[in-house]
Amino acid sequence: MRYHARWVLPITQPPIENGTVVETDGVITYVGARAGAPPGTDYDLGEAILIPGLINTHTHLELTAMRGFLENCQFAGWIDKLRQSRNEVLDDAMLLDSARFGIAEGIEAGITTYADTCSSGVVMQAMGELGVRGIMYQEVFGPDPSQSSGAMRELEERVEKLQGAQTELVSLGVSPHAPYTVSDALYDAAAKFAKERGLPLAMHIAEGEAENDIVVNGTGEFADRWRRRGIPVERRARSPIVLLEKHGALERGPLLIHCVRVDDADIAIMARHRCAVAHCPASNAKFGHGIAPLLPIMAAGIRVGMGSDSVASNNRMDILDEARLAVLIHRAATRKHDAFGAQQALELATIGGARALGLESRVGSLEVGKDADLAAFRLDIPRTTPIGDPYSAAIFALPGRSAELVTVQGRMLADRGRVLAADDSLTARVRKAGDALANWALRQA
Repeated sequence: MRYHARWVLPITQPPIENGTVVETDGVITYVGARAGAPPGTDYDLGEAILIPGLINTHTHLELTAMRGFLENCQFAGWIDKLRQSRNEVLDDAMLLDSARFGIAEGIEAGITTYADTCSSGVVMQAMGELGVRGIMYQEVFGPDPSQSSGAMRELEERVEKLQGAQTELVSLGVSPHAPYTVSDALYDAAAKFAKERGLPLAMHIAEGEAENDIVVNGTGEFADRWRRRGIPVERRARSPIVLLEKHGALERGPLLIHCVRVDDADIAIMARHRCAVAHCPASNAKFGHGIAPLLPIMAAGIRVGMGSDSVASNNRMDILDEARLAVLIHRAATRKHDAFGAQQALELATIGGARALGLESRVGSLEVGKDADLAAFRLDIPRTTPIGDPYSAAIFALPGRSAELVTVQGRMLADRGRVLAADDSLTARVRKAGDALANWALRQA
């Protein structure tokens, strides 16, 4: 198939006006000017911008039904309400529907690859059904060190069950959730287990004040909750990053999610261990956690991708919008117009995310030999007319628009602005799950 577009942005090469990308058997076989393309069947996108499929380096697809349910909560209370309501209202069938619906939303936004942290384990099935690429990191929880062996038994059982579900597109990882839900003993055990099984690690870390308090001082809202449960609390490390290093969780260059509260010493540790970072500016801002030091992190040579976090905390999954926010936030924070640019932001949303997940040899840029994971957006609309610079159009004007075309390994997932897996009955079931959550909240009032 020959995909023609007014602009092709390969990411690792300069933009191509009136360009063509040729896909053969799921692989890119040509990227260049339309005039030089080999013969084949044509798909003319017209006035459109064609880019690599976008990469979401952090999300929670199973929580899609919680969109709008956890508004205006202080973070520790948000965690409590999420955990309790999910356990009491959402069964595995609801969580699977929620994951399916979240992926459909992502496809509509041009996202082809998902790094998902998941408690129930249903996301691998949803990824497989909808034909996207992704890594599902199976979460493990357990703040009580006396229960870490039980938590590990449950993790091992889940991993044994899920490993057989891996495919060429969908793989498995492990995620000891965060310092306020994971004991030191569980960090030790989970890191060792992931290393023995050769599974990648992803962890929420250095996200907010309450997390920092429990790690550094043994105080704060999470520490109070531990004490009420009879769990011993003490100072654990100089910083959350040092805590992970202390327990061997950084040895294999894991994906670190958020990294809002990291200092220069933490960044040096992250760089030394070849860690990657999922940058989630919308979620970080909505919770009031702060602004991650993206520019120093990048300057240290750390791999960075863009993440949406869950729609329970962000309300929508739009990686182009996350990239836009990153540009605006970091320019505002530094008071420099050139601190971070549109081209850099689009790189983080594509090849940067691929590098963060170890997938850069297959996706993240339009290059001959890579898989044909593509996303295209129409430009013949008022907000992108005239287009000017194509990178600026992609970052500052296109967010919120539905993709015109989305493919994974050449398989079409969205065509002419329509997600091919769209299912009205799925929409109704997810809406019903949202109603069940709302009714649960009324009973708690």
